[in-house]
Amino acid sequence: MPGPLPALIVVDVQSAFDEWEAAGKRRNNPDAVARIADLLKAFRTRGAPIFHIRHEGTRPTSSFLPENSGYAVKDEAREEPGEPVIVKRVNSAFIGTDLEQRLRAGNITTLVICGATTNHCVETTTRMAGNLGFDASLVRDATWTFDRIGLDGDQHSAEAIHAMTLSNLNGEFARIVTADDVIASFAAE
Repeated sequence: MPGPLPALIVVDVQSAFDEWEAAGKRRNNPDAVARIADLLKAFRTRGAPIFHIRHEGTRPTSSFLPENSGYAVKDEAREEPGEPVIVKRVNSAFIGTDLEQRLRAGNITTLVICGATTNHCVETTTRMAGNLGFDASLVRDATWTFDRIGLDGDQHSAEAIHAMTLSNLNGEFARIVTADDVIASFAAE
């Protein structure tokens, strides 16, 4: 008899990131939101649990203040009735929320994590999932990040940041997979 279905954790797929890109910030994985939509479809078809995470900014200049346009979820990742939305105010979806309690109450031990950004809220949530004992998979083509300037003024590409973050997480905190891997695993059951 198969165990409980994995849960999809969709982190911060909010309009602020489109606004950042429109303002000139460069990102990687331009098809990430389409892959997230594919995952949502597969989990919904399978009847597997989905948890939507929203970031609510606390600094006055945050793009994620609830009254700002950037707080809105992107249409492709919008929740459907019955899919919980969990609002966080820090990087981890487990801090200051009831996500862990909901997962444990549902006897959910396996998580599939996607969203934005790879090296911030996705990474922090994935690290905590691993530390809390969840069997986590991070979907490499369903997350993205932006170029950054380093401490010494060096330019770091979104691709390099994304790759290094995935390397740091792989094996110890999560398995790194693709959206196709996850969807194929449902078909194989």
